[in-house]
Amino acid sequence: MSRLQSQGSQREPARFPSRAAASQPAADPALPDPGAKRREIAMFVLLAVVIWPILSIAIVGGYGFLVWMSQLIMGPPGPPPV
Repeated sequence: MSRLQSQGSQREPARFPSRAAASQPAADPALPDPGAKRREIAMFVLLAVVIWPILSIAIVGGYGFLVWMSQLIMGPPGPPPV
């Protein structure tokens, strides 16, 4: 029992320190991050070339599918047959 107590009383150093403790403060906060502009351009290209076209096609296709299904259920638009 004393061996268990002695093992429990010893504290190991934290394996994963907090982000605040792990991050080093910048030398000068006025200086911009050298990779920030490249990441911003890459994110813009990803949004403009990949995400927005796929999202717009999905929205238009979803609306077309909704209209198609509603016409299958309720019939085509127009006056009722005489």
